[in-house]
Amino acid sequence: MTAASSLLPCLLRRLALFLGAASLALSLTGCGYNDFQRLDEQTKSAWSEVLNQYQRRSDLIPNIVATVKGEAAFEQDTLTRVVEARAKATSIQATPELVNNPEAFNKFQQAQGELSGALSRLMMVTENYPNLKANQGFQDLRVQLEGTENRITVARNRYIKAVQDYNVLARSFPSNLTAMVFSYQVKPTFTVQNEAQISTPPTVDFGKK
Repeated sequence: MTAASSLLPCLLRRLALFLGAASLALSLTGCGYNDFQRLDEQTKSAWSEVLNQYQRRSDLIPNIVATVKGEAAFEQDTLTRVVEARAKATSIQATPELVNNPEAFNKFQQAQGELSGALSRLMMVTENYPNLKANQGFQDLRVQLEGTENRITVARNRYIKAVQDYNVLARSFPSNLTAMVFSYQVKPTFTVQNEAQISTPPTVDFGKK
C-alpha cells in the first residue's frame, strides 16, 4: 500500500466530518437556531433595562418616605403601605433567569404592581398637605418619580415586544422543533392588567389647591 493510498481514508473521514458540520450549520440556520440566539439576547437586554428602572424607582422611595414623615399628622397607613410594598418588591431576587420562570415572574410583577399602586395613592394623598406641596425638595422628588415611572413604561414595552418576537419564533413551525431540541421555552411577559396598573404615572400638578 502506497503512502497516498493510506492517506485517502483519513482525508475522506475529514471531508465527511466537514460536510457533516456544514450540513448541521445550514440546518440550524434554516430552523431558526441563530434567530433564537439573537432574540434571546434581546430579551435579556430588555429585561436588564426593566430592572434598572425598577431599581431607580426603589432608590427614590426612601427619600420620599423620609420627606413625607416630616409632615405632621400625615396618613400613616398610606405611608406604611408604600414601605411594606417596597420591602416586598425588593425581597424578590430579580435575576436574569427569572424571565424563564413563569411563577417567579408573576410574583415579581405583582409585587411591582402593588408598589406602583401604593405610590400612586401616596402622591394623591400628599395633595391634601399644603406644606408638602410647597416643599421644593419633595416636588423635585415627585418629578423624578414621574420620570422614572415613564422610563419603566418604556422599558416594559420594549421587553414585551422582545418577548413577543421570541415567543412567536418558539411557537412557529419549523422553528418550534429547534426550540424543543435546544430547550428554548416560551417566556412569560407582563399582563395587560398589570401593564394598565403601571402605565399611568403619578400626575405632577402644582396648580392644585
